[in-house]
Amino acid sequence: MKMPDTEKKPALNIRAAKKEDIPLILEFIKGIAEFEKLTHLVTATEETLEESMFGEKPYSEVFFAELDGEPAGFTVFFHNFSTFVGKQGLYIEDIFVKPGFRGKGIGKAMFLHCINLAKERNCGRMEWAVLDWNPAREFYEYFGAGPVDGWHIYRMSADKFESALEK
Repeated sequence: MKMPDTEKKPALNIRAAKKEDIPLILEFIKGIAEFEKLTHLVTATEETLEESMFGEKPYSEVFFAELDGEPAGFTVFFHNFSTFVGKQGLYIEDIFVKPGFRGKGIGKAMFLHCINLAKERNCGRMEWAVLDWNPAREFYEYFGAGPVDGWHIYRMSADKFESALEK
């Protein structure tokens, strides 16, 4: 006779970030920077996050994945635009699961949440960048995503603006 499964499955909840979450957002940013070995690049502060995410003109959105009420992961995204498609897109800036919570389907739930948002908002596509050594590449490819052939990502940091304008 098979016994009923009485073990309670942890409850996963995905929720939008609130202004009160700014310290937690910064904690997650530092966590992903540590994972990516890029802590030396983090200059974000609670003040800059408040202005950029919850100010008069928010530039990004954040949501958290909570497992039994405990913050386990976060995603930061914003809308870009594709002239070729003629529609907005959804760009994932960061998707991160804390080390102790990995392997529990949290990353998948957050990624699928992004896909649902992109679909609900009639986005023409979804994009993100992945470090070349990050095993998440296989995860994304499983869902049908892949690198964009023939394209390279370029970046100019704010400290280069003045010298570029002088050229």
